[in-house]
Amino acid sequence: MIVIADNMQANHREIQTAVRRGDPGPVRSLARRIEAAGARMIDISVGPPGRDGARKMAFLVEAIQSVTDLPVLIDTADADVMAAGLDANRKAVILNGFSLEPRRIEAILPLAVRHDADIIGYLIDERSQPPASLEDRLRIAVELDWATKSAGLGGERLIIDPFIAPLIWEDGHRRNATLLEVVRHLPEALGRPVRTVAGLSNLTSGGAASDRDRKRIVEMAFLPMLAAAGLTMVMLNVFHAEAVRLARACESLLSPKVFTWEML
Repeated sequence: MIVIADNMQANHREIQTAVRRGDPGPVRSLARRIEAAGARMIDISVGPPGRDGARKMAFLVEAIQSVTDLPVLIDTADADVMAAGLDANRKAVILNGFSLEPRRIEAILPLAVRHDADIIGYLIDERSQPPASLEDRLRIAVELDWATKSAGLGGERLIIDPFIAPLIWEDGHRRNATLLEVVRHLPEALGRPVRTVAGLSNLTSGGAASDRDRKRIVEMAFLPMLAAAGLTMVMLNVFHAEAVRLARACESLLSPKVFTWEML
């Protein structure tokens, strides 16, 4: 289970200031710390659509790639911002991402084709709503796969995000139980091995800041459940050292290789 850092966000105060001043130093420092903490990829987010998003994304991509070879995820719903990140990119990249919304298919999928990039597809419907049932989620996965292939991108470039529901939703825990079944059934539904990714922090979004310790316990309880279901990538705060160690242990226990303690 590959660990993706979700720490590179332009709305964090230090990074926000660095971007505004055009100072790559703090971004480079954070990228080094992320890599040292055990991340194998870095998700880059400039936040909600707004002014200067394209410039911010290009700046962050260039600053990060000046100090690390880790693959980056260009995380935005804005096609122009995504294009700017791709133009700045010089290394391995994943687009994060698209859904069945027509505007996403029309604007974002061609970027993945042009740059021959992997792309994340979200299991949400045409109205940007996450369905609750196993059947509806698998149907959307098949439609995402068809859209990807129809655009001219190989199906193997598609990575599925099954969408972790916040536990504060009335049916959040039931949706997440179904999510585990979705991950298990995706290879059968698409007729091939399927890479999957999920944002662990979605599970505990909302609630009071005083709940931080309880949130971490819940996230760490769900992490091995995701691994056992077959999730291949997890996005999390890599400065939660215990969560990173747990993800590495899950990967080692589920690996087809002969186990060694050095794997941890």
